[in-house]
Amino acid sequence: MIPLARLYLGIDGGGTATTAWLAEDRGRVVARGVAGPSNPVKVGLAAAKREILAAARQALGGASQGQIRAICVGLAGADRPQIVRPLLSWLRKNFPAQSHLVTSDAAITLEAALGNAPGVVIIAGTGSIAYGRNRQGETFRAGGWGSVFGDEGSAYALGRGAVAAALRDLDGVGPRTRLTQDISRSLALKQIPEVISLDLKPQQIAAVAPLVMEADRKRDKVARQLVLESGQELAILAAALIRRLGLRNQRAPVVLAGGLLRSNPALRRVLALQLRRFAPHARISVLRREPAEGALAIARRLGRG
Repeated sequence: MIPLARLYLGIDGGGTATTAWLAEDRGRVVARGVAGPSNPVKVGLAAAKREILAAARQALGGASQGQIRAICVGLAGADRPQIVRPLLSWLRKNFPAQSHLVTSDAAITLEAALGNAPGVVIIAGTGSIAYGRNRQGETFRAGGWGSVFGDEGSAYALGRGAVAAALRDLDGVGPRTRLTQDISRSLALKQIPEVISLDLKPQQIAAVAPLVMEADRKRDKVARQLVLESGQELAILAAALIRRLGLRNQRAPVVLAGGLLRSNPALRRVLALQLRRFAPHARISVLRREPAEGALAIARRLGRG
């Protein structure tokens, strides 16, 4: 058992993975845990609880749960009362602590990127959202409405667009693209129409996105158009949010986060080019910290409040 008087648990739950970090009172991270996706909108509340529990148990290791001072869970899709209320009740039963908070993954990413400073984060992983804070401390969002009605510019949107383009190629109603063969090979399909019968989940469709980025590097015109559209959609989200925050003519930081943006320079370049046309003074950078660090910072603030 770790002989620490106070522990803080920060959890980042996304559409691809769940990460839990455990820190002692001075902020030193003493353990980490990783589990599967925990976006309740995509995987359901029961599965989200299971993955959060698995990641948290890994992080807690030999430490007593009774030592937890505060816990903060930043969860994709956790801006809906019907999700927050039961999850918060479950957290309190399973993790005794002085303070518990369930917030969005966007909120903990903003904390990791900027602390309390004004600015914007653009998150593109399995899903997508833009989230920001103005100089008055007010927070607003744009996007993040899920794979059915939103997730513009996300890995899911790229993957869906790639499969649709491959099917149009097969039908002869769209341009030829190497994505037809690449997707078939990746999914072990004899022919691309077999993809329809797979009933792929959003995270599985999102997993096609790297094929688009690779095809773009190999100068596939269809892949290039998909990447352009993705960057443009993310820039539109950010521009709408910058306008609402009153930051258009200021040197406000815009931090790019999420697995898709952080791992693809070509997509970042498209986004930055499009965004600077609207907000030429924006200071665009890539997130250097992990969102779980933001969750830990919030947990430590809660525990000391």
